[in-house]
Amino acid sequence: MTESSKPVRQLRLVLAVDDYDAAVAFYRDALGLTEEAAYQGEGDARVMILDAGRATLELANPAQVAMIDRLEAEGSPSLRMRVAFEVVDSQAATDDLVAAGATLVAAPRETPWRSLNSRLDAPEGVQVTLFQELDSP
Repeated sequence: MTESSKPVRQLRLVLAVDDYDAAVAFYRDALGLTEEAAYQGEGDARVMILDAGRATLELANPAQVAMIDRLEAEGSPSLRMRVAFEVVDSQAATDDLVAAGATLVAAPRETPWRSLNSRLDAPEGVQVTLFQELDSP
């Protein structure tokens, strides 16, 4: 398949949030995602599109999920869907998100695949993994 014939050009994860301002403060201000666009409509309808870098879709079977949960979060089970962000400094980003309202599930720890991962429960029921690659690509 050539680059021009690939049918998908972007992965966009849409979060329906009850507290829009708190979500913006968490993802844009605390996590540092860059605002690409924001729109308002009638009835206080608001949306903000944040650039999260390159998007991938990770598919994991139950055995892999259990292994990741064991390594990343001391066996604490993850939700069916978890959002993972690659960051430059996992410890600093974890601290920033906890200060912004996330609940720490597991502090940063090195994984066998050489990343430093933490897990948090973010506002609005979203589970987040932060990972810092320890080896250069």
